[in-house]
Amino acid sequence: MNTSEERLTLYQLNSLVREVIECEMPHQYWVEAELSECRESRGHCYMELIERNDESATPVARASAKCWASKWQLIRPHFERITGQHLAAGMKVLLCVTPQFHEAYGFSWIVSDIDPTYTLGDQVRRRQEIIRQLKEEGVFDLQKSLHLPKFCLHIAVISSETAAGYGDFCNQLADSPFAFHTQLFPATMQGEGVEQSIIAALERIYAITDQQSPTDIPFDCVVIIRGGGATSDLSGFDTLALAENVANFPLPIITGIGHERDECILDMISHIRVKTPTAAAAFLIDHLQQVLNALEDAQSRLSTLFSVFRTRQEAHIDALGERIPLLLERRLATEVHRLQLLEEKTKALDPTLLLRRGYSITLKDGHLVRDPQQLNAGDCIETRLEKGTILSVVKS
Repeated sequence: MNTSEERLTLYQLNSLVREVIECEMPHQYWVEAELSECRESRGHCYMELIERNDESATPVARASAKCWASKWQLIRPHFERITGQHLAAGMKVLLCVTPQFHEAYGFSWIVSDIDPTYTLGDQVRRRQEIIRQLKEEGVFDLQKSLHLPKFCLHIAVISSETAAGYGDFCNQLADSPFAFHTQLFPATMQGEGVEQSIIAALERIYAITDQQSPTDIPFDCVVIIRGGGATSDLSGFDTLALAENVANFPLPIITGIGHERDECILDMISHIRVKTPTAAAAFLIDHLQQVLNALEDAQSRLSTLFSVFRTRQEAHIDALGERIPLLLERRLATEVHRLQLLEEKTKALDPTLLLRRGYSITLKDGHLVRDPQQLNAGDCIETRLEKGTILSVVKS
């Protein structure tokens, strides 16, 4: 080591770095990146940025970024209003940043703006890719091919237990004239845990269903409802894993997520999509009411048909009553004539008539002998004549 060289403290070295960065990079930069982490603390937003290798998905660059509260309170509502989602890990973002190096805290990018249209475009691309994959797998329309039972009374419900929408759903069914039975399978309906929580609830429902015989399935359908949350908490309903689980589920699934914007993938893949939990309850009630109306209409038509049929049958019976005596008389005469013919044929076949004409009948062991080859020396035979029987022994 050359002791004559000037020594620097770490603070002095870091100060030099800060000065270089401030001099050489004085401008703002728009940068594309993916969020690997995003959290709020004391009104500020702290982000971890990465860029992945397209071939291996391995990060090739990392950096920290901060958005101070004064900017974040303006950026966040604008971003959520445009994209319909919170800023969260996994999103692709376009950030306006300036470099900052602090002697004590190191380097960080300071965020002054976020372009929501860039993230919205990426969301659309990701959604289209998921839809394409579901169609290639042949599962996109599987739920649509299922049939909702006509008497759909036993409902498995996936919802947050404390959600106002769940209470509204149950109350509306309870106030209907039908005896609905619901069973709740609690799940997280907003935030990052939505996907795995709903999948776990579906697995619990399937486990119960799989234990039953085909004629004793405990649920007629599944209802996934959410109410009272922000529209920015819908990212969990736009995932491939959740869509695949819903698409392949053996029972019809009704969604009432409670939002007015474009359908999420969960809506697209489900059997029936309605807007809100109360709309889901109204759909189930209306479905049963239609079945009841159809039954009442069928009953009315059957009563009319029975009345017409009864009138026709009564007239037919009266006509038959007049014809029966004549028909019976004709049938009786026909049968008497047939019996007389059978009697004549039977008499003609009587073997005693043959014996009276001089013929005889030879028997061996009670069986008719038609050929001498049937007999052997020593056999005992019986010869029947008109006026008696002769027993003989065959000599040769």
